[in-house]
Amino acid sequence: MSYSFNAEKVTNEIVQWIRDLFERTATPQTKAVIGISGGKDSSVAAAVCVKALGKDRVIGVLMPQGEQADIAYSRLLVDTLGIKSYTINIGETVSTFMNELKKHMEPSNQAVVNTPARIRMTTLYAVAASHNGRVVNTCNLSEDWVGYSTKFGDAAGDFSPLSDLTVTEVLQVGEYLGLPNELVHKTPIDGLCGKTDEENLGFTYAMLDKYIRGLDDLSSVPEIKEKIDRMHRANLHKLQLMPKYEQNK
Repeated sequence: MSYSFNAEKVTNEIVQWIRDLFERTATPQTKAVIGISGGKDSSVAAAVCVKALGKDRVIGVLMPQGEQADIAYSRLLVDTLGIKSYTINIGETVSTFMNELKKHMEPSNQAVVNTPARIRMTTLYAVAASHNGRVVNTCNLSEDWVGYSTKFGDAAGDFSPLSDLTVTEVLQVGEYLGLPNELVHKTPIDGLCGKTDEENLGFTYAMLDKYIRGLDDLSSVPEIKEKIDRMHRANLHKLQLMPKYEQNK
């Protein structure tokens, strides 16, 4: 199968798509509100929003949980794009909530991992509600494919400019936009055990992206193919509408 990606073409299409979306569904004062982690996805998503709407209509929200060692990357992005930003520390909120939960049960590892992401999304919606804003989803196709996102956390949002792009393609868009190399190619780390995303997944994004785009069937590594397929099946619920009972009429 032949597949090619044109970063300039796709970037221009995304920018126009954002403009059209805001013209149809928002007002000229409506802002795009985005969580800024300093990684490739939030950097590229913020940059295409600025290109589409102008820097005065994009608000970045930095949400460290206590001390964040790499928060300088987030500040670099905000300064590079020239956007308004807020730093809202979620550390005490997470601690208060988890301490209350511990009075009733021992939180699972999944609860410990996912709760901060959901509190961050609550924070983004509070900022958006205060600024006539729409929350930007920053997920990409690769992470969505294997469920590497938190339902109602970073998987939420009002519009998603990058969710049809693989990690490889997001990097190419970031390079085309001229973003600082240290933001586009910052190695994603989970922030808990210090492992990179790829170490946790057990395969590289380059390998996953080629599989998604049909450029490699992974027949040479069947165990990885099966793992990717299994993760994709198990996490489809994150990408689909909530199942609902419908009356027979």
